[in-house]
Order: sequence, then C-alpha cells, then structure tokens
Amino acid sequence: MEEVAQAAANAFGLLPAAADDAGPTSTCPARRLETDPDTVERDLIKLVLTIVELLRQLMERTAVHRVDQGDLTEAQEERVGMTLMILEDRMAELCDRYGLTMRDLNLDLGPLGSLLPPGPT
Repeated sequence: MEEVAQAAANAFGLLPAAADDAGPTSTCPARRLETDPDTVERDLIKLVLTIVELLRQLMERTAVHRVDQGDLTEAQEERVGMTLMILEDRMAELCDRYGLTMRDLNLDLGPLGSLLPPGPT
C-alpha cells in the first residue's frame, strides 16, 4: 500500500510542505501540490483531454462489443462509427492546438502501469 501512495505522490508532484505549513497536531509531514503558474492552463487541458480520451476509448470498446454481439442495427453501427471517428478527429485537433500528443495523455500510474492502453502516438 505504501508503494501505491508513493507512486501517487510522485505522479502528482507532491512535496513535503514547509515546516510552518504543517499544523501543530500533524503526526506525518503534510503534502502540497507543486504547480507552475506558467503551465497551469496546458496542464489543465492535458488532464481534461486525458479524461476525454479515456472515455472515448471506453465508448469505442463498448461499441465494438455491441457490434460483435449483434446488438446494433446497420444504421446504428454507422452512426456510432461516424461519431467515434469525429470525436477522434477533434481529440487530434485539440492535442495539436495545445502541443500535446496522445502519448502525453497516457498518465504513468507507477506500479499500476499506464492509464491508457498502448496505442499509436
């Protein structure tokens, strides 16, 4: 469990707080998030796009599963396919706009591995 906590702390750039930041009743060192005001917008966009990409991939897998099971009509398959292609194109546009790649969106979760499955960069 300690390894997971340390991996999360490393992933989020948590640092021990200064001595005056910790309360007098604190038994363990407080943690704070290291942020850079110059990159906060890009970092926020990266986080949002990561979540959107995760959801897009989950929707794609669900759609493929439903197609394989025969749950969708031909028209529904066509509509879902077009919607997913458009969403993928929009994701690529947003990544280009903010200077990100799909690899940038794949967060390293330490011992848990990466958030997204390996795929094209």
